[in-house]
Amino acid sequence: MVDTPSTLVERLLGQRVTLTLKDTRQMVGTLLGVDEHLNLVLDNADETTTEVSRHLGRVVLRGSNVVTLHAPQGSSPKSN
Repeated sequence: MVDTPSTLVERLLGQRVTLTLKDTRQMVGTLLGVDEHLNLVLDNADETTTEVSRHLGRVVLRGSNVVTLHAPQGSSPKSN
């Protein structure tokens, strides 16, 4: 069976991830949720721009604004 993009991202739930957005901001936080449009919910999120870094807490990000998603721990394969 072929995994959908949202299924692959669901494997990262509960992990600390780093996102790069279209406007070059970086967001780092714990991935709490994802939907079929790849909208993401991050907890304890920190935003970094070229000028400033700030703590945002819990945020919802529109999936179409995310360019990259990096999960240092990687994803564990789904068991059958």
